[in-house]
Amino acid sequence: MKKGHILLVEDNEGDILLTKEAFEHSSLVNKLSVVRNGKEAMDFLTKKGKYAHEVLPDFVLLDVNIPKKNGHEVLRFIKNTEHIKHIPVVMFTTSSTPKDVSMAYENHANCYITKPVDVKSFQIAVNQIENFWLSLVQLPPSYHA
Repeated sequence: MKKGHILLVEDNEGDILLTKEAFEHSSLVNKLSVVRNGKEAMDFLTKKGKYAHEVLPDFVLLDVNIPKKNGHEVLRFIKNTEHIKHIPVVMFTTSSTPKDVSMAYENHANCYITKPVDVKSFQIAVNQIENFWLSLVQLPPSYHA
């Protein structure tokens, strides 16, 4: 079974740590790349600058409230860029406002998940995301190129 590569776009150090811990003993994830703002996410996905040699992720975990370019701007960029628009984007954020949820789906997010506030529920949510996207979902072969 192929192990997956996830790009986490998150500026909250606590959430980065919790996500890393949740994936630490994963049999499905072999790489978790982390960028801390929207500009870095765009550079990573287009292999600009220090990200020139990075491999594209199997999916993106994207927070809405990030600096430089917010999550909605990053999502629009991904879904409007030909060579990366196929990458699934999971909005994983503290915002549960109807406006953010609607905007995410209007911009072709693959799903929207509100981050649980307690640690155990957070880790369960991350594990369920991992199992769904890397075990249950059939990704097209082009994802693994």
